[in-house]
Amino acid sequence: MKQKIDVKTAIEVILYITSKCTNMYNVLKVIYFADKEHLTQYGQLMYGDTYVAMSHGPVPGGAYDLVKYVRGYGIWAYQLPLDIGFSVKKHHITPHRQANMDYLSESTIECLDGAIQKYGQLSFSQLKNISHREEAYQAADENDFIPIEAIIHTLPDSNLLLDYVYTN
Repeated sequence: MKQKIDVKTAIEVILYITSKCTNMYNVLKVIYFADKEHLTQYGQLMYGDTYVAMSHGPVPGGAYDLVKYVRGYGIWAYQLPLDIGFSVKKHHITPHRQANMDYLSESTIECLDGAIQKYGQLSFSQLKNISHREEAYQAADENDFIPIEAIIHTLPDSNLLLDYVYTN
């Protein structure tokens, strides 16, 4: 399942999360856990990101690349809108506007709110411990992509979900 990231939605997801927590590590973990819930409940990822097994746990690759680019590191392969809406200094993301809710579905907001409530205020070490126990994370080598199938296999009704994902 090869998806193209929806950059505008990714930006709005980051802005939505940073209205409640601004630590970069927490923001990226919230996206991961919200995406898992969105996949479980709705059979698709929120904006088509891919996940990488990094040293501190699973990371949404597109969102992380975007944050690094805004921070002044790395390259960005997609065309960006003029108003990204946030800045990044060290490990802190500062929103400069509210998220444009036209880009966020009700299901995305629901999953983001749940993940923000559960994971948004946890410490770095708490999030690292939780995410390192993830079977999908453990199935990938460090700095390799985590196959979507590995994530799906950790979810309820994984066989049905795999069938659904590959037929839609």
